[in-house]
Amino acid sequence: MTTETQKEKIVALAKSLIGKPYKYGAKEEEAPDFFDCSSFTQYILKQIGIAIPRSTIEQAAEGRETNLENLEVGDLIFAHGTHGHYNPRFPQGIGHVGVYVGNDAIIHAASKRTNEKPIIEQGGVMESTLEEFIKACTPIITIKHY
Repeated sequence: MTTETQKEKIVALAKSLIGKPYKYGAKEEEAPDFFDCSSFTQYILKQIGIAIPRSTIEQAAEGRETNLENLEVGDLIFAHGTHGHYNPRFPQGIGHVGVYVGNDAIIHAASKRTNEKPIIEQGGVMESTLEEFIKACTPIITIKHY
């Protein structure tokens, strides 16, 4: 369970990374210069001492499940997005993740695919309202607290 100090660090760090460029498949060693959505959430939680897997679908398999009514700062919201990854636990697919920072806001590394092969995406770390995030990434698949 995250402490209040950890939650404050999540918010400050996530906000400090707004504007960092998106890179499809960004590797852990490329942070904090480049992120994709799951490397962003992995980096944020690592900075407060919480280790989570690299991919969205693996991240979604960990943590304690919660819901929109009980959101806390630091919770990760997993959505189908436009390009999902699938497995038996999440047959509907998970393609995007963001971190809830309180005050009805979520920070995430978002992109728009401009080419399929090779995959090229443009975007960056941005802040959205929870409503904007849900509308753009529907359906929400799961929400996790670490």
